[in-house]
Amino acid sequence: MTPIDSFEADEPMMRSIERPAWSTRETSEGAQELSTRVETDSPALGRESGAVLRLPDGQVLDASQIDIDRPDDETMIINMGPQHPSTHGVLRLMLELDGEVVLRTKPIIGYLHTGMEKTGEELTYVQGTTNVTRMDYLSPLHNELVFSLATEALLGVEVPTRATWIRMLMCELNRVSSHLMWMATNGMDLGSTTMMIFGFREREMVLSFFEKTTGLRLNTNYIRPGGVAADLPDGWEDDVAVICDTVLNRSFEYDDLLTGQPIFRERTEAVGNLTAEEALALGVTGPLLRSTGVPWDLRRSMPYLAYDELEFDVVVGTYGDNFDRYAIRLNEIRESIRMIRQIVEKMPAGDYRVQDPKITPPPRGRIDSSMEALIHHFKIFTEGFKVPEGEVYVPIESPRGELGCYLVSDGTSKPFRMHIRGPSFVNLQVLPLLLRGGLLSDAVAVISSVDPVMGEVDR
Repeated sequence: MTPIDSFEADEPMMRSIERPAWSTRETSEGAQELSTRVETDSPALGRESGAVLRLPDGQVLDASQIDIDRPDDETMIINMGPQHPSTHGVLRLMLELDGEVVLRTKPIIGYLHTGMEKTGEELTYVQGTTNVTRMDYLSPLHNELVFSLATEALLGVEVPTRATWIRMLMCELNRVSSHLMWMATNGMDLGSTTMMIFGFREREMVLSFFEKTTGLRLNTNYIRPGGVAADLPDGWEDDVAVICDTVLNRSFEYDDLLTGQPIFRERTEAVGNLTAEEALALGVTGPLLRSTGVPWDLRRSMPYLAYDELEFDVVVGTYGDNFDRYAIRLNEIRESIRMIRQIVEKMPAGDYRVQDPKITPPPRGRIDSSMEALIHHFKIFTEGFKVPEGEVYVPIESPRGELGCYLVSDGTSKPFRMHIRGPSFVNLQVLPLLLRGGLLSDAVAVISSVDPVMGEVDR
């Protein structure tokens, strides 16, 4: 056998050893990745740690809290995701750890990027809802609503009253189903398989009603510019009453299962704390912002549809921790049921979509008997309708916060520019702040409490 030392002196042998085809540079996400402390300056360390959110000249509040002088050999940078089952999708986190304590966090996104905003600029306004409904796949009806409201604002169209109330009904049912999914997955993340089963069981009732009404369980393309695709089915009042009664009663079972459970409280109370000032500085909305005590809900603060005609409470927290975010979503399910009951009582009669032949296709029954109706139908779904020049931004309250749609029209049948303000994308900024100083085992609970949907983050 040749001694090891001889290999070191054997120059031809050294030249024959090549690096593998892949390298860390080729697999790197570049500037997105979390750099080592040596490669990161002090102001950047301050920002990443959450010690400062908005200060001029890169100043820091308290350098002693940032561990700037800690050498790299005392810490470790690891990946969590993007294939981790508890990152709620293809979310990748780079974590700097001191033992099991999280010092710094950097979310890395883009693994689900689909280019929906640029795609939306190549689709007509008629086709647009089939695109946006797939962003936040847990609340597709809210995506359809915000796009439709923005389009209608450019058109100057007034939607029939019944269509407005149908939209509210479907969106509140969608909020219930989204929060039920969160209750299920959050329960699983914290070790409760029972809550996972309960959440999916009740959500199935809502999805079955969606299928009965729209033909699909998810990505329904039901809310469209000018109204909704179809009227509510026969017997819808009884179906909705059963959903409300069942989910409301079982929400108290969730309360008994989780709220007083010692392990659940230890995993959520005083974990992932957030102050109102920090939340506002980062642009956080939805349950995350309300958990800090700020009563900001667009349904009440900037009413749209007919929410100003409904009685409901804006649920807020006190400490901004995981437990507050759990309690808010649980009680928002009950508030949505309260609103749904009012909508059922006040549902007006009338048209479910605008009766404008330039916007609305003819009834399906006329297509077989009228050549004019067939031509009209063909032109609506191939060419679309032209929208006057202008720009508009419309926000609504999705289950995750402020969902906004910015549209620019150049007078054609396709948007010149479309941009979506996705709450999941903005809310992810808060993760480095929530995770700092906590244990690695708390990271799963904190990520779950943010409730990100990666389809909306990456778009």
